[in-house]
Amino acid sequence: MSTKLQKKYNDEFLPKMMDKFGIKNKMAVPRLEKISINMGVGKAIGDMKILEGALKDLTNITGQKPVMTRAKVAISNFKLREDMPIGCKVTLRRARMYEFLDRLVNVTLPRIRDFNGVPKKSFDKQGNYTMGIVDQAIFPEIDTGKMPYTQGMDITIVFNHGPKEWTSELLVLFGMPFTKK
Repeated sequence: MSTKLQKKYNDEFLPKMMDKFGIKNKMAVPRLEKISINMGVGKAIGDMKILEGALKDLTNITGQKPVMTRAKVAISNFKLREDMPIGCKVTLRRARMYEFLDRLVNVTLPRIRDFNGVPKKSFDKQGNYTMGIVDQAIFPEIDTGKMPYTQGMDITIVFNHGPKEWTSELLVLFGMPFTKK
């Protein structure tokens, strides 16, 4: 089962990347490995229902059940004990990953008010891209009428290899709206 974006990658983006960077072997071209979405819910220390709502929202956004993350160490100033649930995360691979990226780029990001693009400086040394979203209400799957609070999330797009120039170009081909600066 392949998606529209995955077919586009194989048919159009792969040859463009090989021509632009002079890559001889198509296995040397970077490709998406996974997309990790992490929601840290600090308010869950006082009220467990907030974490349950975040789990439900993340399930609606990704189409996959998230895993609850727990505190590794106790921090007394935050009233946090070891092994206390403090967030949720989900890792998307294969078809769900491409579908999520397609919805993120074409539907979700344009819904942000006064959106000028995502920063280009958020690449790490391995070429992976991380972006933060302040409010989950920009996703069309979320019913804003039933939302008692706003919650942000971190989205990390992980590539199998490649310098950040190559992975940046691949994200541009996928349609990621980077800022002009």
